[in-house]
Amino acid sequence: MGNVDVGGKEEDVGIKRGARRWLVASSGTVVSGRTSITVLLITLTLLVTMQTTQLNAETVAEVQVTSDFVRANTRPNVGRQLIQAFTAEKAGSEPTQVHISLNGPNHMHISWITKEFGNPSVVEYGTKSGVYEASASGKSTSYTFILYKSGEIHDVVIGPLRDNTVYYYRCGGSATEFTFKTPPPLGSDVPITFAVTGDLGQTGWTVSTLEHLKKEEYDLCLYSGDLSYADYYQPLWDSFGELISPIARERPWMVTQGNHEIESVPFFIESFRAYNARWSMPYRESGSTSNLYYSFDVASCHILMLASYADCDAKSPQYIWLKNDLAKVDRKKTPWLIAVLHAPWYNSNFAHKGDGDQMKAAMETMLYENKVDIIFAGHVHAYERSARVYKGLPDPRGIMHINIGDGGNREGLASKYNKPQPLWSLFREASFGYGRLYIQNATTARWVWHRNDDDADVVADQVSIRSLSDPNNPAYGTKSVA
Repeated sequence: MGNVDVGGKEEDVGIKRGARRWLVASSGTVVSGRTSITVLLITLTLLVTMQTTQLNAETVAEVQVTSDFVRANTRPNVGRQLIQAFTAEKAGSEPTQVHISLNGPNHMHISWITKEFGNPSVVEYGTKSGVYEASASGKSTSYTFILYKSGEIHDVVIGPLRDNTVYYYRCGGSATEFTFKTPPPLGSDVPITFAVTGDLGQTGWTVSTLEHLKKEEYDLCLYSGDLSYADYYQPLWDSFGELISPIARERPWMVTQGNHEIESVPFFIESFRAYNARWSMPYRESGSTSNLYYSFDVASCHILMLASYADCDAKSPQYIWLKNDLAKVDRKKTPWLIAVLHAPWYNSNFAHKGDGDQMKAAMETMLYENKVDIIFAGHVHAYERSARVYKGLPDPRGIMHINIGDGGNREGLASKYNKPQPLWSLFREASFGYGRLYIQNATTARWVWHRNDDDADVVADQVSIRSLSDPNNPAYGTKSVA
């Protein structure tokens, strides 16, 4: 432990933060020579050290970093050009905006849109190109939004499927063939790799992020909300669907919603109309009553997809569902417990300060007591990684928070951070990028964040993570310091 990547270079950091603060205070008092100041500084230092000495190596063996990397100029939106291409290129019966998501054990949900109505909601599939051994039928829907009417939205669930297997498929009777790969099997020691991103939008930086993701080897994408940035202009949902389809039809995308998906018009259009119509997630399979929040198991992980913009107090349906869902988790089967939401609970950026506080106040203790390992969030258009933290203080039994709302949106980067850097904040940088989470086994994972440095893919931050379900983790059974 103690390896932290700064600006793409891995360095060994051996001084714990509690010890570092003692050295800083001691050197300062020697220079001043003032006894009263010395006593005061030592007293304050002891208080800080008492709060941090219980932290395990995972949370303390790093120097806090606020990166000074300077991002290049903004890049233009590409959504309008994509709308024109979408209108001109595809025949009315051709499947567009194809994407896939998990739908319970060994099943996959295939979604696509046709411009014309009356096309069959059928998927043919098999394990050899051009040989379709099975088929499944589903349903089709559409929606209106003021003067806009969507194409026909097709949803089909296929399976049972083999684990870790490449399938070939075609949609709606079209001759066009696509492929996807299923995730690894369920198992407590089964490795899996997640791509993690959020707040993509439709800009040149979005394209850069997607091009980098296309080159990565990963099993599943976790998405922390704010997808198309349509913001009521519905054709941008169509262009976004086409933009991400080349990778979203090859690996499952498990998404939650953000504020840009709300798109409500009082008395006329309910919240999340377009999102719910286009991105149907497996909420019923986890006992949820809303497409906005759900959970699923994959490999050695139980994943919670939570809703920052649904009620979350103790009497709310989301809270009650989450409590029941967590009660069913068996950490011997799924030792990793990970949550994804939109508005971050820990954020030292000036942007969106406090937006996640209400949800944090309602749910942080429940997730802490259930030993959630990581929470991924978006919303803030910058990257930040925390120590394990609970109630504002580093805590060996706390949750690691990673803000990854830096996919490439049109609103630009959030480049202004609070000073000094909070004790819980370990690395922060205002750059576009994406992340990968490697679950290596039941106890160990590695997180890597990639910066979009112009068009290059640069590893800018990485850290090893020990699961809180591991009895050999020094934090296992440790009392809270909060």
